Formats: sequence, C-alpha cells, structure tokens
Amino acid sequence: MNLPIQMVDLQTQYQRLKHELEPAILKACDQANYINGPEVKVFAENLASFLNVKHVIPVANGTDALQIALMALEIKPGDEIITPNFTFIATVEVIALLGATPVLVDVNPDDFNINVEQLAKAITRKTKAIIPVHLYGQCCNMDAILEIANQHNIPVIEDTAQALGATYYGQLYSGKAGTMGTIGCTSFFPSKNLGCFGDGGALFTNDDHLAETIRCIANHGSKVKYYHQRIGVNSRLDTLQAAILNVKLQHLTDFNQRRQQAAKFYDEAFATIKEIDIPARNSFSDHIFHQYTIKVPEGKNLQLQEHLKNHKIPSMIYYPLPIHRQEAFRQNIRCIGQLKISDMLTKSVISLPMHTELTQEQLSYITEKVIEFFRT
Repeated sequence: MNLPIQMVDLQTQYQRLKHELEPAILKACDQANYINGPEVKVFAENLASFLNVKHVIPVANGTDALQIALMALEIKPGDEIITPNFTFIATVEVIALLGATPVLVDVNPDDFNINVEQLAKAITRKTKAIIPVHLYGQCCNMDAILEIANQHNIPVIEDTAQALGATYYGQLYSGKAGTMGTIGCTSFFPSKNLGCFGDGGALFTNDDHLAETIRCIANHGSKVKYYHQRIGVNSRLDTLQAAILNVKLQHLTDFNQRRQQAAKFYDEAFATIKEIDIPARNSFSDHIFHQYTIKVPEGKNLQLQEHLKNHKIPSMIYYPLPIHRQEAFRQNIRCIGQLKISDMLTKSVISLPMHTELTQEQLSYITEKVIEFFRT
C-alpha cells in the first residue's frame, strides 16, 4: 500500500513535474524581477488563451479577486449581493468587507450549486450583483442565472475557484467556467486543480473598460506610478508563482482528466451501496472534481470520517457549518427561506481524497474501507 494517503498529494505531483518546474523557477530567480516580472504577463496571456477570454488579470489570491471584482462594479454599503449559503467563507466575506449585504440563497440537494428559483425570488431594487459559485468542480446553471441577471440588468461575478477548466454547454451560453458572466474570479491556492506554491488568484473579463478598472484597483488605484485615480488595493501575483503556473497550466487538462478517472473509480465502487449518493453530473457541464463529495444518510458523515481516520484515510467535510450559522454572520445578512438544504448537507456530505496522483491501489483501499463502514 502506497501510504500515507493524502487528501491532496502535492509532493508526488511535484516530483513528477520537477524537471519542468525547477528550470522555470531558477530562470525567474536569475532574472531577479520578482514583482511583475515577464512571467506574469506570459501567464496572463496563456490563461486567457486557454479560457478563450479577452483579459486575465493575475492578483495575489482568490479572495482579493472577489473583492476587486466587487470594487470594480462600485459596490457600496447597503447594496445587496446574492450568493449561495453553502460555500467557502471568502465568497461572502468580501461582500461584508465592503459594507454590502450578503443575500443568502439555498443550493440544490444534488449538484450543491445555487438554486435558481430562489435566486430569482431574492432580487430587489437593492440587488447590485450575483455571485454564483461553481462548487466542487461543476458549473452552475449559467443559462438560467444569466437570463435572470439580464432581465434585471444585474452583473454576474462567477466564483470559479473550484472549477477552473470546466466547460459549460448551455443552450444560450457556453464556455469555460468563469468566462460567461461579467467577471470571473479564481484562486491558485496549492490544492486547487491549477495551484501554485503559495497564494495566487486571477480575474477574467471580456469587458475592456472593466479590465482597465480591475488592473487599476489591484495596483493601489493607480495607472501611472505615484498617481492614484481611485482607492485601490495592493494585490499582485508573484513572478515566481507565475513561472510555476505557466508550467502547470500546460498540464491542467491532464490534471482534470486524472481527477475524472479517479471519480469514475469511486463511482463504480459505490454503485451498489444504497447509502451513498455519488456526485451528480449535470448534462450542461463538465465535472472536474476539485472535490469528490458524496452524500450519506444524515448524521453519518462524521461517523464515516472517524472510521476512515482509524484506517489512515483522510477526508474532509466541506462545509461543516453553512454561512448563515457562522458567528461572523449573525447580523447584516438577508436569508431567502429557511436554507434547509444547506443545513442538511452539513450533516450529509463528506469529501474523499481527490488529486492527480491517486493510484489504483490507494483508490481500492479507500473504497474498500468506505464500503466496510456501511456493511458492518
């Protein structure tokens, strides 16, 4: 047995790619151009080509990307931003940081993405943006979301931190995750499908004016050094991280296919276990499995997690507490309905190891122990 099994095995991936990564890192070090070096521009161009989008603006991390997107849309205190309740805190945190009001909508029980019927009901005259989250690696229903947004002239910020490289195949819209809305945002946190060796992020848009505004905001609100047109932030992708991402971007399609192959193994192993709901696949989207998240009978996820831990298998519960129950958001939020699905999912979901280096032996062992839990 290839132990220890990792939730995300970055070390083995590095060993496999080090013959490409190390020369790129050393080249950047030799140039000693650590801030806004040439690799940053090259990476932005390469990612724009991969996504088929006009502008990619690299920034320091995915949370900054979301905040800068809202700032570029001139979100002000009192504005309402609609987003799913079942997501990582960053999506909602940036709304509150700008003094706007998060409007929390429940998610679908099968694909875990935003419920478009509730989204439509959440819109008021104060609604200034919608942030759908492509959770776990699969696109939201962008046809429905964009149709609603266009009817009300509301911009859409796609949070694609978990779905970079997934493709949406809609009847009205199609394209890579993050490229169909007004602005797309992503993270290059090391565990992401495209991850660097630290923090990193980017914004994408086809709007020339917005791209110029985003670049200005990310650079202290400045277009010309020491002259500041607006209030901005300091958010840059390091040259070293861009050098790493340039190498790894060439492997992103392979990374995603490796994850899909591991997911297929899990699917087939769990096919006859009635207590396990495998991840739903929508006909309108690829699933690139940032996470492989199953549903088990309510209240069993923690027990399964303990069982796996006892057999040296890591797992995670994304997320153990929905946003509306977080202490930080006891006030200054607006909830649509009772958010019962979010509450149910916290007691039902569990994510199994998912990364590019999983072996058949590891997958067999993991699935064997999961099945053992339900048969003993």
